[in-house]
Amino acid sequence: MTKNFLLAFLMFNGILCAQSDIPQDVFIKPLKIPTVFAGTFGELRSNHFHSGLDIKTQHRTGLEVVASAGGYVSRIKVSHYGYGKALYITHPDGHTTVYGHLSKYAPAIEAYVKEKQYLAESYEIELFPNPDELQVNQGDLVAYSGNTGGSGGPHLHFEIRDKNERPMNAQLFGIQAPDHRDPVIKDLVVYPLADSSQVNQSQFQQKLNFTKQQDGTFLAEKIRAYGPLGFAVGTIDQQDGANNNNGIYAIETRLNGEKTLEVLMDKFSFAETHYLNRMIDYARYEGERERVQKLFIERNNPLSIFKYEKDKGIVNLTENGSNAIYSIKIKDIQNNTTTLVIPIEIKKEEILTPNIEKTTPYFVQADASQNFEVGDWELFIPDGAFYDDYFLDISAKTDALHLDEDLIPVHKYIRLAYDVSAFKPEDREKLFIGRVGYRGSLRYEGARLEGDQLTASVNALGDFKIGLDTQPPKIQSLDFTDGKWISNHKTINFKITDEDTGIKSYRATINGKFALMEYEYKKNQLTYAFEDGISQSGANDFKLIVTDNVGNSTTFEATFYRK
Repeated sequence: MTKNFLLAFLMFNGILCAQSDIPQDVFIKPLKIPTVFAGTFGELRSNHFHSGLDIKTQHRTGLEVVASAGGYVSRIKVSHYGYGKALYITHPDGHTTVYGHLSKYAPAIEAYVKEKQYLAESYEIELFPNPDELQVNQGDLVAYSGNTGGSGGPHLHFEIRDKNERPMNAQLFGIQAPDHRDPVIKDLVVYPLADSSQVNQSQFQQKLNFTKQQDGTFLAEKIRAYGPLGFAVGTIDQQDGANNNNGIYAIETRLNGEKTLEVLMDKFSFAETHYLNRMIDYARYEGERERVQKLFIERNNPLSIFKYEKDKGIVNLTENGSNAIYSIKIKDIQNNTTTLVIPIEIKKEEILTPNIEKTTPYFVQADASQNFEVGDWELFIPDGAFYDDYFLDISAKTDALHLDEDLIPVHKYIRLAYDVSAFKPEDREKLFIGRVGYRGSLRYEGARLEGDQLTASVNALGDFKIGLDTQPPKIQSLDFTDGKWISNHKTINFKITDEDTGIKSYRATINGKFALMEYEYKKNQLTYAFEDGISQSGANDFKLIVTDNVGNSTTFEATFYRK
């Protein structure tokens, strides 16, 4: 064992040993197939950090999911979105494991859930069983993998949470995939951070090129710079079995050999996860689809993943005429490492491209709530809606509102209100506020009617417009027509769609009794399983009512026959 390898080994194991609340050899992998990751803990997602491991299921659904450790089922949540069908198991040491996007639960758990769904007459449900109701041993079958909820394809979402419900990096517990690949650096950006700052005679951010060296490290182009600067890096990790763009584990930065910042993806709380939009360059992601994370800590960034910082990670270059070296070291959890070095010539020069801030009549402060009236629109911006102070470009034209561009992150919802007193009373109930999209299409944002005001809460800037939805949803039977015998059918399926405001609710009955329909929104499909035992031998009267978000509804009625 070489000296350098021994040092790296000890440093890596120091990280593991520092996690004093992490038990070893307690949890087993939840699937019986080789582990391949589609996503890893802390991965940068839209508006949040990924809180678990996405484990590939070989493009299949229905694989057996086993309890990673013994305990009891403490929570069951069935939702159209999010984790879809999810299961939570609490373990004696206080940890909880989470299993998401399931297709079905194990028989005893499935029967428990179905009973509660029929009692509530609702597919979506959240249950908290008592500790003695659904106990499991390590390795017991608890569910089958699926593709429910917000899943982009068949996989198992798996989490380990601590006693305070904070998600932890399950790879630290030994749930790992073979990995001999170094993290990948895709983008490098430098930011002048003050009026006195400059990079290559400019006060604007700049993307830097870099090349791989013979020793495996990367060398960026040399920059001339002065004043406070910050850097950002776009980086991903990949394991041996797949080329998914997964999240990294650790980043360390140094200036002339002295550590300036350390980022560690070991644990975070759900309360802080939305601050991802503060850590990344939001405008670059929305404008150019390049997701880079800043290696400096700005105002209103409380993320706990920053384990060490000196001067908030900001590089302050003031020794005119000298040189500096800034380095970025990126590691995955198995200690594969990539290093990037940026040479800097500290040089104060004439600024050829100054950054002149544009002003508007609409100045918002991060630490204050504000109201604006613009035409027939009213905006309420709560305290903490933005991370910084901004001049916003806001204008209104009749029923259209321009609320700047979606290049500034919004942390708290902004309330929009529009005066609808000019509309006919019978039309007001069918109005909605929509986000203007491609070729003028409207995406439903909200339709609360409060007196003469139509309101909605939005969490991103952009263009908005008032829409009118008088068209009811569409229902299409995929299996049968009125009067048909369907004795051999295990299920009946329907396609339901609504172009303007989307589906709000649905309800089905068979012979007047509630029939549980499973909604797969990605396919616009409702499914009823005859194993539920609601139908009878002979004629059965089926009724389905589907309602959209402004109250338009459609009813489908038919009679089917079964032996």
